[in-house]
Amino acid sequence: MIQRFDVSPRLSEMAVHNGVVYLAGQVAEDASQGIAGQTQQVLAEIDALLARAGSDKAKILRAEIFLKDLQDFEAMNRVWDAWVPAGHAPPRATMQAHLARPGWLIEIVVTAAV
Repeated sequence: MIQRFDVSPRLSEMAVHNGVVYLAGQVAEDASQGIAGQTQQVLAEIDALLARAGSDKAKILRAEIFLKDLQDFEAMNRVWDAWVPAGHAPPRATMQAHLARPGWLIEIVVTAAV
């Protein structure tokens, strides 16, 4: 059985299947903030979604990070490194991408175990 959360005509915010939670790409609500602020917002949203699914950041199986500008890589990593639990850093990919809205600096997609 597939369980979907916050379903709209276009996408679900999250789906759970076979003990795995799949999140949609998470972006900052307040795009006026810089990369550190936007990264903190996105990670807080990931925490909240994982909690709703009965999971947490220590159970992340894979993370994909999309940055508007790779010049933000180090500043984003400072926030990321403070957020990831010691000994639980997941496999991760980071790439530069043209994001859907001009103000978005980062989007993160996460897959985690429940």
